[in-house]
This record gives sequence, structure tokens and C-alpha cells, in this order.
Amino acid sequence: MKKQILAGVLSATMVVGMSGVSVFAADNADDKTYNIGICQLVQHEALDAATQGFKDAITAELGDKVTFDEQNAQGDSNTCSTIVTDFVSDNVDLILANATPALQAAAAGTADIPILGTAVTEYGVALDLDDFDGTVGTNISGTSDLAPLDQQAAMLNELFPDAKNVGLVYCSAEANSQYQVDTVKAALEELGYTCEYYAFSDSNDLSSVATTAASESDVIYVPTDNTVASNTEILKNICLPEKVPVIAGEEGICQGCGVATLSISYYDLGVATGKMALKILVDGEDVSTMPIEYAPQFTKEYNPEICEELGIEVPDDYVAIGADAEEESSDDADAESTDDAAEETTEEAE
Repeated sequence: MKKQILAGVLSATMVVGMSGVSVFAADNADDKTYNIGICQLVQHEALDAATQGFKDAITAELGDKVTFDEQNAQGDSNTCSTIVTDFVSDNVDLILANATPALQAAAAGTADIPILGTAVTEYGVALDLDDFDGTVGTNISGTSDLAPLDQQAAMLNELFPDAKNVGLVYCSAEANSQYQVDTVKAALEELGYTCEYYAFSDSNDLSSVATTAASESDVIYVPTDNTVASNTEILKNICLPEKVPVIAGEEGICQGCGVATLSISYYDLGVATGKMALKILVDGEDVSTMPIEYAPQFTKEYNPEICEELGIEVPDDYVAIGADAEEESSDDADAESTDDAAEETTEEAE
């Protein structure tokens, strides 16, 4: 009998002890913090927006339980490698690779830490994958900024049906830029255009290459190219005086030097990437089984200032770049005026 009582006491003690462990484990899970390394290739509007969207999505869920080590490579792919090496040494929980060279550096730097890319156009091209089917299958996944390139070619045809020669201006050091211009070239040639490549190796020879392109082209097409995105003023100062319109691969480039684009929201792309990160970090999903995600919608946009200067009329289904911001600003101003009027009325009544 005494043995039975002793066994019961021990059993109860073990249950209490195990319950305590469970509570302790739950508390530890609640208190878990995360350190995320962000390697962004270069500072420009599109990549900045993607990084911000990523951080906002994660912070909204984790608050102060997440810290970001945000590093910018200033356009140097070698610096991307150095940044990733530091992240690996610090044993970060996840790496965000913003733009293709950052993704390539992260892929070379670690096979263990989960990597999410964003603002990467084509993962199969970026990572040199044969028979890429939409899932990388290693420690890498992410989001793509690939727009429907055939529709971008159709946009050029819609706006400039009488043009003959299209110059394809891009950085030869960016593999995804090569992929885009190859695809657009094929689509444009089916539409009857003559296309010519104008490749530059870095920002130092962009000016000379763009000058040649502007003198030999009726229209210029620029893909989602990071080097161009960081140097749109160069292209604008060359093409605008020559009256050569530029069709751009994304909104930021179009705002800087283009007339129109079929673009995505890079902020929303970053948010989608942040949600993928939460699935990995919080829900325990396996990054190797996560397919690449794509932007859900694309918008036809135009640059009012440059279109007006070149005398280009766009169809009604195009949206002016910055129109939403102007509308919000107008709404804020109207609200402020209403508040002021109400305040004046109150003062008069008093």
C-alpha cells in the first residue's frame, strides 16, 4: 500500500514537472527573437520599396521580437558576398537577398540559412538552374518581379505603332536583364520591329551606349535593370533632347526617364516576401518546398511630364505615375480644410 501511495506521489510530481516544462517551453516560444539579415544590391526606389514592404510585414506580426541587419552593397556584387559572409558568421535566422546579385551571393555563401529573394526577375536564370519548374528545391525561395514581357512589347506597339527601330538598353552584367531583353526582342520582332542590343558593362559606359542608342533608335526599351534604375537621369538627359521615348520595365525607371511601363508594386512584393519569411520562421515551413511567388497584378502607367514634353497621348486605361499620392495629398488637404472650417464655425458660435 505504501508503495502504491509512493508511486502515485511520484507520478503526480512527474506530471506537474512535465507541465512546468511545457509552460516553460511555451513561454520560451513566445519570447523567441529573430535576427534577419537584409542584403540589398543598391539604393533605388524599387528595391527600397521591396525592403520596406518586407520589414513592415514582419514587424506587424513580430513587433520588437525581430531585428534587421540591413546592409546596402552600393551596386557592388563583391560587397554582396562580404555582407552575406558577415550574416553567416552572425548565424542570422534568415537572409533577404534584394536583387539578383544579392541572391547569387547569398546562394554561394550558405546552404543552411533560409534565403528569400525579392526583386529577382527569373530564378532559373539567376541561379543557373536547368529545367527550373518554379521551386528552387534548396534553402532558397522568394518573390519575382517578372512582368509579362510580351505585354510590355504590346504596350510599345500600342503607343508607337509607326516606329521601326527599337533599341534595347541594358547592363550586360545583370543576367536577368539579358533574359528580359531577349524575350522582349523576340516579341517585338514578331510585331514587325527591328531590334538592336545596346549593352553596357557598368554605369561608367552607360552614357556613351545610351547616346548611340538614342541616335539609332525610334524607341528605347529598358528592362528592370538595377544599374539603369540607379542612373535614370543619364538616360533622360540623353533621350529627351533627342525626342526618343523610353518604355521601361518598372515604375521607378519610368518615373526617372520613361514614358510608360507595365509595372508592379515593389512594396507589395516585399510584403509578400515578408509573409513567406513568417511562414518559415514562425510556422516552421520548409523553404525548399516553397515555390517562387509572383506579383498578383500589373498596372499600365505613364509619366505625365515626359509624355507632355514629347507630345505623346496615352489611352485612358493608363494611370499617371504618382496619381495615387497626389490624390491622397488632395484628400488630406480637403480634410484639413474641413477641420479648419469646423473649427472656425465653433469659434464663431462661442
